Amino acid sequence: MAAAASVTVRVTWAASPMRSLGLDRQLSLPGFRLEAATAAVNPSLSDHGNGLGRGARGSGGSGGSGGSLVAGRGGGAAAAAALALAPALSAMRRGSSESELAARWEAEAVAAAKAAAKAEAEATAETAEEQVCVDSGAAGEPERKAGEEQPKAAPARALAQPSLVEEGDARVPQRPPPTLPPTKPKPARGLCLHGKPLGKGRSRKRSSGHSSGENGYQRPVTVDSSKARTSLDALKISIRQLKWKEFPFGRRLPCDIYWHGVSFHDNDIFSGQVNKFPGMTEMVRKITLSRAVRTMQNLFPEEYNFYPRSWILPDEFQLFVAQVRMVKDDDPSWKPTFIVKPDGGCQGDGIYLIKDPSDIRLAGTLQSRPAVVQEYICKPLLIDKLKFDIRLYVLLKSLDPLEIYIAKDGLSRFCTEPYQEPTPKNLHHIFMHLTNYSLNIHSGNFIHSDSTSTGSKRTFSSILCRLSSKGVDIKKVWSDIISLVIKTVIALTPELKVFYQSDIPTGRPGPTCFQILGFDILLMKNLKPILLEVNANPSMRIEHEHELSPGVFENVPSLVDEEVKVAVIRDTLRLMDPLKKKRENQSQQLEKPFSGKEDALDGELTSAPDGNANPEAHLPSICLKQVFPKYAKQFNYLRLVDRMANLFIRFLGIKGSMKLGPTGFRTFIRNCKLSSSSLSMAAVDILYIDITRRWNSMTLDQRDSGMCLQAFVEAFFFLAQRKFKMLPLHEQVASLIDLCEYHLSLLDEKRLGCGRGVPCGGRPAHRGTPQESSPSAQPAGDNCANKLSHPRHTLS
Repeated sequence: MAAAASVTVRVTWAASPMRSLGLDRQLSLPGFRLEAATAAVNPSLSDHGNGLGRGARGSGGSGGSGGSLVAGRGGGAAAAAALALAPALSAMRRGSSESELAARWEAEAVAAAKAAAKAEAEATAETAEEQVCVDSGAAGEPERKAGEEQPKAAPARALAQPSLVEEGDARVPQRPPPTLPPTKPKPARGLCLHGKPLGKGRSRKRSSGHSSGENGYQRPVTVDSSKARTSLDALKISIRQLKWKEFPFGRRLPCDIYWHGVSFHDNDIFSGQVNKFPGMTEMVRKITLSRAVRTMQNLFPEEYNFYPRSWILPDEFQLFVAQVRMVKDDDPSWKPTFIVKPDGGCQGDGIYLIKDPSDIRLAGTLQSRPAVVQEYICKPLLIDKLKFDIRLYVLLKSLDPLEIYIAKDGLSRFCTEPYQEPTPKNLHHIFMHLTNYSLNIHSGNFIHSDSTSTGSKRTFSSILCRLSSKGVDIKKVWSDIISLVIKTVIALTPELKVFYQSDIPTGRPGPTCFQILGFDILLMKNLKPILLEVNANPSMRIEHEHELSPGVFENVPSLVDEEVKVAVIRDTLRLMDPLKKKRENQSQQLEKPFSGKEDALDGELTSAPDGNANPEAHLPSICLKQVFPKYAKQFNYLRLVDRMANLFIRFLGIKGSMKLGPTGFRTFIRNCKLSSSSLSMAAVDILYIDITRRWNSMTLDQRDSGMCLQAFVEAFFFLAQRKFKMLPLHEQVASLIDLCEYHLSLLDEKRLGCGRGVPCGGRPAHRGTPQESSPSAQPAGDNCANKLSHPRHTLS
């Protein structure tokens, strides 16, 4: 070994899209010869902290004695040679223009190889017959079984054969080098472009195998569509356009997004995102929606006049009869029409019109199922002498904090008979009065058109263009619609929070939620929008049912539906993209200015492949427009019931519960210091029992006993009216909420101080209660009054 005259070193660079080097290049250098010494540097194999790429392995032996050496953390002769020769390889790759520089590096490499080989020869002389065993994982190859004979090194001529590998086992077929894209060369991990070790903290960050692969490759977002049902076709198109990964039959591993067709409870999900909120289906039912809006109408009657006056049957039938009789007595010329909607009905099922509460059909409804009766809008806006409504798609992206998006386009669904005001003779003409697509599809006058501006189903944008041509202020129409949507969602969110904490309690694993809602809106003749209903599961079908013969239908593609619905689903997925933030962070890191030459070189190591910079470059602009919190300042004063819901949830006590027990209600009164000489705790108990018993008799869900949120709101109104007299109701409620939040904040500070070891006996610093700062909590009232008196701003 001492008589050797040259060193033969073989350096192999792994394939990488970032760098293209010649594979299996050999360099013969004059000087001391280390028999059959090889050094393989492979950046694609696992690295355990060494600075020589992903592993360097040398094998050698003479006279049948075998040995192996892996240059891992400690290094070695072969590793030192590989480190010294890396710049030479780069220079040779760049061409003869750097031949002088390469020659100098070769000389340095020879000197380093001689010194390292001498030290290595002294160390191996004592253990010539001993095999050195190391962790094969460090070199990126399978670990050998105990007792397996170490193969001999291959002869020198075998280096030129592409079918064998020189990583300690000449019997293993060599893997063919992968096809490399024509990109810039990339050095080994831990080396800069000239083969010098990178400074501390400047090596490339290893990518997570779950979120991205090597070389900046970003894994696709996964979508479970096994529960999609009627929205499946539009969802498939959207996923293809986004180039995501769909699992139509589900997946044992967690997915990023789960797309359910009907309910949040379609499956047990503990992570990811689900396109349904728990409780949303219950909240938008006719009765629940009417109660939620009525609560807001009691607080802000002028702000919530977009919803027709409603009565709940059978509970409020007597109230309905009495109020109708009273209005007729005051105005004998008033000849109203009412529309009856079953609570659980959909697609126009069970809806009919009446002129008087004594209608015999109404008596049948009272005995069959609950329903809502509303004032019928007799003067709607007509186009082509036809009544129509608007289906707008609204994305509830988040509940806390509240985020609302509205689609920039929707659908206009037309009746199929010319409209006339209701009379006893035409009350039963459903094709004249009801705009439901599922009903009018059966009319012989239904017109299916692929044009967005003709037929019985058109885009809402085409209607706006037509109105604009007649001089209508389209911005004002959109502003009123946006205001209607925000106020409706504000009315729904308090009870949605209660449902959410019940199904996904804080601290327990669970998914995040989002949901697309369908708002059905009617424009009156004066262009004022009226809310008809809200759909938790709006139809996302993109085909039209064509009746071939009575009762026989075929599905025909509908270009109008596809244009609107695919855009809504696709852009909803884009907004909910769980990997979007990671991509943005990566792009921000790449866009950081480089401070020097070395930073610029490091930037080449972390640069992403072409085409990954903006994966949405081929898509149109997002069709969903954020309206909240964008316009939060104009509507936050309406969120009084939302603040009451926070108080309600705080005192529930048991996670997953939706009703407040008597102990929780007493604790609420005590902690907020609402009891007094005029309101003893005995009176509080009587209040709790009376209100709870009445509300439990009206609700269908009798699984849990206790006070529901609506009952708590009623009790809160009662307490506010007792404590703050001579003020409007919304100011009374706002003042009581401020008082409760003030006392609870003091209590929280006291508990926090006790937890830190601060003496709890002392009184907290005097800050002044809401009553002390201003009599009758005038600031809260003035604040609300001032906001109500402000002129309305146009929401564009």
